[in-house]
Amino acid sequence: IVKKVADITNAVRCSIVLIIKESEGYVLVSHESPLIRDIKLDLNKYPEITAVLASKKPVIVEDIPNHPLMQKVKELVKDLENMSVLVLPIVYEEEVLGTLFLRTHRYGKGFTEKEIKLCQIIANSAYHAIKNARLFEDISKEKDKMTTLAITDSLTRLYNHNFFYRRLDEEFSRSVRYETPLSVIMIDLDNFKKINDTYGHRVGDLVLKEIADIIKKLVRKTDIVARYGGEEFAVILPHTNLKGAEEEAERIREAVSSHAYAGLAREILTMSLGVASYPCENSVLNSGDLVNLADTALYEAKRAGKNKVIALGRK
Repeated sequence: IVKKVADITNAVRCSIVLIIKESEGYVLVSHESPLIRDIKLDLNKYPEITAVLASKKPVIVEDIPNHPLMQKVKELVKDLENMSVLVLPIVYEEEVLGTLFLRTHRYGKGFTEKEIKLCQIIANSAYHAIKNARLFEDISKEKDKMTTLAITDSLTRLYNHNFFYRRLDEEFSRSVRYETPLSVIMIDLDNFKKINDTYGHRVGDLVLKEIADIIKKLVRKTDIVARYGGEEFAVILPHTNLKGAEEEAERIREAVSSHAYAGLAREILTMSLGVASYPCENSVLNSGDLVNLADTALYEAKRAGKNKVIALGRK
């Protein structure tokens, strides 16, 4: 559409501007380049567009810097002398969805009556493009929302159990292929049932959220943190050997035990952590073996008195 209109009118710029709200829009498409799109516009700087939104009628601005409509933004358009602008509404069911925006080097009578009528006919049909763009955006947002719901734990907003294993499978395959280390930390809160029994599940849920936030803040952006189930958490650490993962686990343990939790009366909350890495001296052939080894380390930490980090599989 925009290329056809630009060819007809010899416009130096021809764009479709989608209206998001009264003072905000974005360039849906421009004939100058396919890269000029999805650029947000502050419509307060485009009085010619806001005038169209108000009137639902075409607006012509000739001699741009000196036109009465442009005085509030005169400094912004001072380089557009000897140019004219034509803005036409794209209307659907009485709603202005967007505008067809043209700028030409022609001075004086920048656009003929014939050109204006032809451009308005084209603008009237452009609402299909606008509606499709909006529909695509809505569908994309809904897909993103559904994807997020499918892979995250609703309470802590960490990744869930299923996504943990999906990502671990991917990272394990990558680790084997490129011969890079990979570590897993399995975490279980100590005596958490006592917290729920004493303070109630609502406080228990708040504590789980706080712990999730603590872990997320301590790990790297490349690490994957998940709620494994109940009061259990898990962390995948790509490109990390056993020593590095053990140190990370110790930092998590110390941070959790030293934190003051909302709703708890000076309770010291502790956790036990099991760490395992690939490659190692144990028989770890797949991601499941790696989790089992980390689980074994976690159980040893529990048996050793809790509030500990145990690492297995030194090479």
